[in-house]
Amino acid sequence: MTLRDAVTDLVLETFRLNGRLLLSGDALVADISLSSARWQVLGAIALSPVPLPVAHIARNMGLSRQAVQRLVREMVVDGLLQLGLNPHHRRAQLVLLTVRGKSAYAAAMKRQGPWADRLAAGLTTKQLTAASAVLRALRQRLDTLDA
Repeated sequence: MTLRDAVTDLVLETFRLNGRLLLSGDALVADISLSSARWQVLGAIALSPVPLPVAHIARNMGLSRQAVQRLVREMVVDGLLQLGLNPHHRRAQLVLLTVRGKSAYAAAMKRQGPWADRLAAGLTTKQLTAASAVLRALRQRLDTLDA
């Protein structure tokens, strides 16, 4: 197998994995009014040390601003998020978790731990760390190539 073949195989397997992760995530949080996409947005907000506008959330997640904007609008209507004033930009409001959003995120993360344990069964920390390092390096190269 050539290096090109190996990269192509890894990319295709990553696409397959992404699809399965989304399906599994959707099933894991469906009964708490979340989807994988909504959970991802809640996580990006919850894990940020400072409140962010939609554009920064989208950039951090590697998604389009439009996709995140649509999700944020829906989640505001559903009471999971609220918008706040941004002292650095009049029009780009900050996206904030509501009490309901914090509760939904906490419930999702409570389920995520046991799910992650089942998913990682039979693998070592060293294997998972190496896989993460390879994926991170490829993502960083794409960032550089696409810049």
